[in-house]
Amino acid sequence: MPQVPMRQILDEAAKGGYGVGAFNVNNMEQIQAIMEAANETNSPVIIQASCGALKYSKMIYLKKLMEAAAEEYPHIPLAVHLDHGRDMGTCLEAIALGFTSVMIDGSLLADGKTVATYEQNVEITKRVVEIAHMFGVTVEGELGALGGIEDGHGAGLSDDQLQDHLTKPEQAEEFVALTGVDALAVSIGTSHGAFKSTVKDADGNVLPPTLAMDRIREIHKRMPNCHMVMHGSSSVPKALVDIINQYGGNMPGTAGIPVEKIREGIDHGVRKVNVDTDSRLAMTGAIRKVFVETPGKFDPRDYLKPAREAAKQVYLDRMVAFGQAGHADDYKPMSLEAAKKLYKK
Repeated sequence: MPQVPMRQILDEAAKGGYGVGAFNVNNMEQIQAIMEAANETNSPVIIQASCGALKYSKMIYLKKLMEAAAEEYPHIPLAVHLDHGRDMGTCLEAIALGFTSVMIDGSLLADGKTVATYEQNVEITKRVVEIAHMFGVTVEGELGALGGIEDGHGAGLSDDQLQDHLTKPEQAEEFVALTGVDALAVSIGTSHGAFKSTVKDADGNVLPPTLAMDRIREIHKRMPNCHMVMHGSSSVPKALVDIINQYGGNMPGTAGIPVEKIREGIDHGVRKVNVDTDSRLAMTGAIRKVFVETPGKFDPRDYLKPAREAAKQVYLDRMVAFGQAGHADDYKPMSLEAAKKLYKK
């Protein structure tokens, strides 16, 4: 199956009432693990690369690895997505290389740190949509701002500041109408990275962040056909953090998004769920374990193979939890050429 526009995957997810994991990658092992999990669960899938990943691996290397994934698993609907594109140039480069979807994060300026005005966001997002749709490429926008910093991206908002930048439902409705985006990343209190909250219980344990799920419900009520996106949605499982710490790591105070909260979002219009930190934790724990238990190992394959298997288990779990498992053969793939015609109507 050729790579498909992300819009088709999200449209089909809306019909089936499920969510689709969008998994960030930096290397071959992650892509292999995602596709093996998608094959075993018969899941459509979104593979995405952030600007940080592209700086590390370069866009063309990751794109060619994703092409290999599509060739090896032709029966799996696969969308190739640019995550948190910072400017028009990055989005155009991704489109030229054949990415089937791009995100323009107009919520921040091109430095990836400064919060943009609403008007600036609308302007850049609308421009990217106009060009991307000419090529049949899906566009994700973002309204509001997330907490945390990952891959150098993020405003680094505190918990209190984050509350001032949550997505306003009435503004979201206007934003989608003005820009024509296919998917909208919303800010409801999630954050990038493994440290999503500073609130502790009486015993000193860090609690998951409080999410403004009412905003998800209100946006879905206003725009039932809008495909919402949850960023910063890794669950940061304690078991994975414990493995890292057991084998010499130092990660106190981690907190993630409970899977049941993600499912609640899916029930109210969330169709794309971004997951990055969980696979990083799984791989890091597996690698640390090899180094501690077999310190004589020096062949990268000896630790990258278990790292790949650990990441694969995360992907398997999320595909099942989000409901995408079993839906890979529900529909015929759409080409970018066909998507171009749809946008012209």
